[in-house]
Amino acid sequence: MPPRRRHTSARRPANPGTTRGHFPSRPAARLTGLTDRAERLADRVTPRVTAERLLDLALGTVLLALTAPAVALAALALTARRTPGGAWDHRPRSGLDGRVFALRSLRTRRLRLDLFSRLPHVVRGDLALVGPAPLAPGDPRAAHPGARRWRQELRPGLTGLAQVRARSNLPWDDPALLDQHYAEHHGVALNLAILAEAVRSTLRAALPRTRPADARTEARPRHT
Repeated sequence: MPPRRRHTSARRPANPGTTRGHFPSRPAARLTGLTDRAERLADRVTPRVTAERLLDLALGTVLLALTAPAVALAALALTARRTPGGAWDHRPRSGLDGRVFALRSLRTRRLRLDLFSRLPHVVRGDLALVGPAPLAPGDPRAAHPGARRWRQELRPGLTGLAQVRARSNLPWDDPALLDQHYAEHHGVALNLAILAEAVRSTLRAALPRTRPADARTEARPRHT
């Protein structure tokens, strides 16, 4: 007689994704690996929010709301005058991580409205309030290996250390050295100091330089 087969009742595991010993099955392990890789990719793609970026968002949004009416009126005036090329200028610039974007600004330097018209780039994250000057793709100033590294790690700015020190005419105020110095020491405190100096220099340039009447009178020689 043939031997009788022994019937055993095997229980299915409570979790279909695991087997005995709580080891994950192949589909579950594959899904876990995909999840881990997706999280690592998200960490690379998602920018880290820093205190400088929070300052750009807060102050940039306020400035954008305050200057938007003046920028709109200036754009209408330039359009009515039929300015060559139009009211807006579009130029390619290299930003964070070498990403190229179209920098959009008004074709006027009156009251620094060209800078204020770039504030939407600050809110979007293309620019920062303070940073190195935005360069065109392939600019030789970014060709040096060291400069290429820190320029890709920083957002270009509306203003910067090189811009506020350009009028001092000091021998060590080379723009490239100043941009590199900013890249090594940038922070919220330095950004606020640069912004204060930019506002002060703009007001100083806008106010008319007139000598007091008393000073002109005292400067004239007296004839007796």
